[in-house]
Amino acid sequence: MDVKIEESWKQHIGEEFSKPYFAHLVNFVHEEYRKGTCYPPGRLIFNAFNLCPFDKVKVVIIGQDPYHEPGQAHGLCFSVNDGVKFPPSLENIFKEIQNDIGCPPPTSGSLVRWAEQGVLLLNATLTVRARMAGSHQRHGWEEFTDATIKTLSRDREHLVFILWGSYAQGKEILIDSSKHLILKSPHPSPLSAYRGFFGNHHFSKTNEYLKTNGISPILW
Repeated sequence: MDVKIEESWKQHIGEEFSKPYFAHLVNFVHEEYRKGTCYPPGRLIFNAFNLCPFDKVKVVIIGQDPYHEPGQAHGLCFSVNDGVKFPPSLENIFKEIQNDIGCPPPTSGSLVRWAEQGVLLLNATLTVRARMAGSHQRHGWEEFTDATIKTLSRDREHLVFILWGSYAQGKEILIDSSKHLILKSPHPSPLSAYRGFFGNHHFSKTNEYLKTNGISPILW
C-alpha cells in the first residue's frame, strides 16, 4: 500500500503498511471521512512524521488522540493551528516551560517549530470524528503508533520519551530505558496538572540530556 508519508519513515516502518490490520484501518478511516467530519484534515494525518524525519527525531511526546473541535487538530499532539485559542493542556504546557526555563508563553499554539527541531509529537490515534473524543481508538492506529515507538527505541539512541499521564505511561514497556531517557509525570490537563505536572522540569531535563549526549537542545 502506498501511504503518503515522509520517505525515511517508509524505510523504517513501511512493513506496517502491508499488514492486514493496516488495510482494515485504511478502510475504516476512508469510510469515516466519507460519512462525516473528521480531524485532522486528511492531508495532515501524518503531519508529525512529515515534519520530523526518522533520523532527525530527538524527543518523542506521546498524546492520546487529536483534538475534536473545528480548526484545532493539525496532526501534532497538543498543538493547534495558528490563531486558535490554546486548549487548557497546552496552556499548562506553556506555563511549565515558563516556570522551568523562563520562556514566556508564545502567541501561537502551533508546535510546528518543535517538530522541525526534532520533536515527534505523536498521538497514539491519528484521527478522530468531530466532537467525539476517542471515536477512532481501537481500529488499528495504536498498533501502528506502537510499532513507531518500538522502532525508534530499537534503531535510535539517546532519545527522550516524554510520557504525560497514565495512558502515555502505558507505552513505557515499548522503550529501552538503557538507551533512552524516559520522563514521566501526570498529564498537563487541568484535572491533573497540579498533581505533579507543574514542577516536573521536563523541558530543562530534556535539554540537559541532549547536551550531555552531544545533541543540540530544543528551543522550547
